[in-house]
Amino acid sequence: MIHADDRRASLERWLAARLKGARFSLAPASEDASFRRYFRATLEDGTRYIAMDAPPDKEDCRPFVHVAGLLAAAGVNAPRIHAQDLGAGFLLLADLGTRTYLDELNDANAAALFGDATDALVRWQLATRPGELPPYDEALLRREMNLFPEWYVARHRGISWDESRRNSMAQIFRLLVDSALAQPRVYVHRDYMPRNLMVCEPNPGVLDFQDAVLGPITYDVVSLFRDAFLSWDEARVLDWSVRYWEKAKSAGLPVDPDFGEFWRALEWMGLQRHLKVLGIFARINYRDGKPKYLADTPRFIAYARAVAQRYVALAPLLKLLDDLE
Repeated sequence: MIHADDRRASLERWLAARLKGARFSLAPASEDASFRRYFRATLEDGTRYIAMDAPPDKEDCRPFVHVAGLLAAAGVNAPRIHAQDLGAGFLLLADLGTRTYLDELNDANAAALFGDATDALVRWQLATRPGELPPYDEALLRREMNLFPEWYVARHRGISWDESRRNSMAQIFRLLVDSALAQPRVYVHRDYMPRNLMVCEPNPGVLDFQDAVLGPITYDVVSLFRDAFLSWDEARVLDWSVRYWEKAKSAGLPVDPDFGEFWRALEWMGLQRHLKVLGIFARINYRDGKPKYLADTPRFIAYARAVAQRYVALAPLLKLLDDLE
């Protein structure tokens, strides 16, 4: 069994060879909810790189490499890959800095930063080509949502639903799946949120894109504005969503010409994501021993409740959430 410290030693040897013997220091660069680790390698002349350690028995670097190429081809600022060893699970990447959107966003700069983020998102979506990314199909949508009853309801809350409640949840899942599958399909980053966007030049730098798929056009928009770690008032979210929708229409993207329909699809897509994330955060705690994410579950319960309150068809979910809370 190879332990984390053994992998770090192997990574340092690999880096020394890639950097042709140049002296460097290595320090943790960021935390990740997956098994990947990131380190900042700083050379004596001040040049900096990011080294990714992705244990090959738990993570596959190939999607990361492929999607990095798609983002670059789309004109989006993703880290350039300087060296790779897919068998070992090591990548040497360009360093996009330390200034995340999550840390930098405030009332004064939010409009400008989100403007840059939606510009980049439109470029990414316009680059969509068939056959490049796996589909965000019904099986994947359901697999994600099932994390909610399995990990959040049963494991975290210790609640066993009766048949009536299970049927109510199944009806909600059906509505959300049908809505998602009815949307135009584009490249989807799948975690396009402030924690994964860097303030840099050109802005933004985009990270954590290895799970990209071909899927619903509203997914990345709602991920950006209804974030796991940062909340905005509804008036701002609505305004920023309108601005994205207008950009997308002008660029020729297949958004619904009726903003009301686009907004409903965005909200229901967001609800699918909120339920998924509630399950993921519980799973990360109980399976992976990373408890800090549970602190943000109330934010997602609040997101889900707000959406369920606005649509008659989603009223059964509101009752289920009332029972849970």
